[in-house]
Amino acid sequence: MQRTNYNFPTSIRFGEGIIDELADYLNENKLKKPLIVTDPMLESLDIFKNSIAPIKSKKVFSSIDKNPVKKNVLDGVEAYTSTNCDSIIGFGGGASMDVARAIALKVNHPENDLFDFDDSKGGDRFVVNEIPHFITIPTTSGTGSEVGRSTVISDDVTKEKKILFAPSLMAKKVFVDPTLSIGLPPFITATTGIDALTHNIEAYLASGFNPMCDGMALEAIKLVNNSLEKATKDPCVKSRGEMAMAALIGATAFQKGLGVVHSMAHPLSTKFNMHHGLANAICLPTGVKFNDEVVPERVDEIAKIFELESGRGLAKYLEKYISNLGLPTNLSSQGVEPDDIEHLSDLAMNDPCHGANPRPLTKDLFKQLYKETL
Repeated sequence: MQRTNYNFPTSIRFGEGIIDELADYLNENKLKKPLIVTDPMLESLDIFKNSIAPIKSKKVFSSIDKNPVKKNVLDGVEAYTSTNCDSIIGFGGGASMDVARAIALKVNHPENDLFDFDDSKGGDRFVVNEIPHFITIPTTSGTGSEVGRSTVISDDVTKEKKILFAPSLMAKKVFVDPTLSIGLPPFITATTGIDALTHNIEAYLASGFNPMCDGMALEAIKLVNNSLEKATKDPCVKSRGEMAMAALIGATAFQKGLGVVHSMAHPLSTKFNMHHGLANAICLPTGVKFNDEVVPERVDEIAKIFELESGRGLAKYLEKYISNLGLPTNLSSQGVEPDDIEHLSDLAMNDPCHGANPRPLTKDLFKQLYKETL
């Protein structure tokens, strides 16, 4: 049997009302002025204002795009240093977490360009200085970034997504409170939920050896199957909690790897400013069908969770499942034209996620897959 290493994530406080413990945690750790990174919409909501009200001294930074770019991070670093903050809290969805983690990375590495830390180029070797005390509080159940060690930031000019990674970027403490997501609109609930599903499916199908991730991914797919429709159409704390758990499990499981769906979805977000979860939702059935040819036994295991007789019907089932959640299932509905496929395929080939896909990709195959999804 081959020799290998395993890593699993950090300390998590999970449950209804957990957010009430945040101020005490900061006091216990002598953190007097956190930079709270969130998105502009969440900043205006009572659920955010009430959650941070007990923190006496703080700086809120919300100048972030839906698909974060380098400038967002550099502006956040300026906000942190200019107001003498001593810690960073990522509060919100995937975009907030990505920017918060990238700020934490850059704050104590002023001599480096942000994209020096590009994971595809071994950028973690430049992470030599201490990361500020980093806390995450998710309000959506999709990316699972609260337990991640990487961040995705786009180049302002080329719009190419860069994955920045280092083990030290994991949050020291995670507060997962399902009540924070109760008020999410159905569209956001569905898209983030399919994002979580995609993470777990791709992690399970990814090449490589990590049986712990495989087992977790299958369990999380069960949670999504049990709860996503309920959380979208008639939410309650239980369904929100199960989706929150599925999301953070997915982010843990995909340390094994992701695949073709994410490599197709990332260019759609950068080129069309498409919500990442929606891009995954549209591409997921195509990606599952593509991989079914090389890992049919694994696709069968996923199909069993959805009570299907065979994995050969899983792609079609997922397309109908996604449609029933009120989401579109083709790219043309989002303004993608046949003339866009060439450029999208170039961007997809440059995306590192398909490196773990069980079936190798070429540019021509990406063009074929985009055409099928159009």
